Amino acid sequence: MTLPDPRQAQCFRFVRRGYVDGVVELVYAFDDGPELIETITFPDAPVLAPERAAAFAAALDLLHFIAGVSYYKAGVPASIVVETRRPDATLAAFLDELYLHGLGEFAWQNGLDLDGRIRFPIAESAAAPAPALGLPRRTLVPIGGGKDSLVSIELLKAAGEPATTVWVGNSPLIEACAARTGLPTLNIARSISPVLFDYNRLGAWNGHIPVTAINSAILVVAALLFGFDAIAFSNERSASSATLEAGGREVNHQWSKGWRFEDGFRALLHAQVARDLDYCSLLRPWSELAVAARFARETRYDDVFSSCNRNFRILGPKPADRWCGQCPKCHFVFLALAPFMPKPRLLAIFGRNLLDDEALAPGFDALVEYRDHKPFECVGEGQESRAAFGALARLAEWREDVLVERYAREIAPQLAEAPTLDALLEAQGPHHVPSALRAVLGLA
Repeated sequence: MTLPDPRQAQCFRFVRRGYVDGVVELVYAFDDGPELIETITFPDAPVLAPERAAAFAAALDLLHFIAGVSYYKAGVPASIVVETRRPDATLAAFLDELYLHGLGEFAWQNGLDLDGRIRFPIAESAAAPAPALGLPRRTLVPIGGGKDSLVSIELLKAAGEPATTVWVGNSPLIEACAARTGLPTLNIARSISPVLFDYNRLGAWNGHIPVTAINSAILVVAALLFGFDAIAFSNERSASSATLEAGGREVNHQWSKGWRFEDGFRALLHAQVARDLDYCSLLRPWSELAVAARFARETRYDDVFSSCNRNFRILGPKPADRWCGQCPKCHFVFLALAPFMPKPRLLAIFGRNLLDDEALAPGFDALVEYRDHKPFECVGEGQESRAAFGALARLAEWREDVLVERYAREIAPQLAEAPTLDALLEAQGPHHVPSALRAVLGLA
């Protein structure tokens, strides 16, 4: 069968969604083209409690709408058609914003203008207010294999909060990290429609999507199905900072990890799904450096954690080791941990000294925003990288390494002065951290 080009489609259709025996099916299509069918499997799913049925239906609708961004981007047609229950005005406005900003990097890299193009149809009446479900006091903690979620997990353990680690997709690395935590685990399977990959091979639009938003919607379904009253991500305040500005609009690789998404998604859950299902990021008041400083206190994950994104590709080769040493995530995590960790320990984790390799200079230059913008990756702000370099330049064990010496001699005099390390370790900014954990994070 010859596939139609989704870039020529007139509309993107939300065809249907359903749930049977632990499996969610989400169906989409461009015009009258082949159905794009995604499945999400919740292992050993219990029978849904009857009193949660209405909330579960609302959660399925939300997941259907949010996960559709993976497919919509292949063609970005001007019309969106909803053949299931239409969103009300509040949800439609949220979805418009999510697709616009969550696809900001995708649009910038493909030279597309999405302004005014994304308009979800609106139901005539408002959604019914969400009930309180009396969900059990338990927290789902998404784990990604990196330092941030492990810090959140240790905070919850120290506070005596019942928690379960959860991840979406097959990853032996994440599974090893989850096992090391000693907490119960939940691994959810997600199968993306193979038709999407066929479209991509034929030249459809492709690029970055707001995957944290998709995972958030998946975990709402999981929370209602298995009985959890909270979902706690591990996104820090740095995630809210734009990667660059283009055409008068901020473009943020981490938009669905930022405060604006968290605040809006949480409010939507309380209004339309379950009034007592909480959603937050435990690390929101902290900078990336503050998270690194806390992670450095704990050695138990040194041999299992990794933030290297090449380990988590859907397609393509993965590095032989946990750290490739070449990508922006490797560079930033090495730099962020260096001021807080004995040098031999950090070199043992990465297998080599990334700051003593002149060939890696362009990657670290981008982190400090020297001759380039911050990379399109989940890395900290430029001021954080500059503060880390500045701190290392004052430490005898680091200051003679080629990139640290170069930074102090050549780069620092040309850049705006960075805040002190201590200033960036202070908790600040808006957050939804539960009261039981605020003192642990240095909050009033």
